[in-house]
Amino acid sequence: MPVPAAYEPAGTTYVRRRRSRFTVRHWAMRHSRSLETLYRVFAGTLLHLHPVWKAIGYGRAEKSMVPVERAFKSFMFDCRMCGQCVLTSTGMACPMNCPKGLRNGPCGGVRADGHCEIEPEMPCVWVEAWKGSRTMVQGDLINVVQKPVDHSLRGTSSWLRVTSQAAAEREAVDKP
Repeated sequence: MPVPAAYEPAGTTYVRRRRSRFTVRHWAMRHSRSLETLYRVFAGTLLHLHPVWKAIGYGRAEKSMVPVERAFKSFMFDCRMCGQCVLTSTGMACPMNCPKGLRNGPCGGVRADGHCEIEPEMPCVWVEAWKGSRTMVQGDLINVVQKPVDHSLRGTSSWLRVTSQAAAEREAVDKP
């Protein structure tokens, strides 16, 4: 029996490790409606805490929020921390998992079985996104064209960015 490489857990292969990530991702997409509701509650809570974030400073708050966001989203969605999360628009499927990094739909190279043309053992992110979006309340958001990825935001907290933008919009409406 060959000795596994130092970075490879005993008894697993690269494909098997990747499949374990697919399992959690698939669970998230199958439960996208519940996760959408949970996310709305969470986003409302973060917005309610806006005075706290503002007092601390969003920059300082981000230092502690990024590790939490990274841990949760990488486990649940295999998140790449692009800083511009669109999970609620894509059926809880992270489009950054696409090997080609496509943000607005499949490349046209989807195999007949719904798998990726680049990584044949991986289901196409966009096929999965479509399935997940069909169960969501706001499932038609998948049809909205997303802006290109701003790579300068990589590794930052999209949760706090969305909160700060929502708070600014709310304050603009409240001003006479």
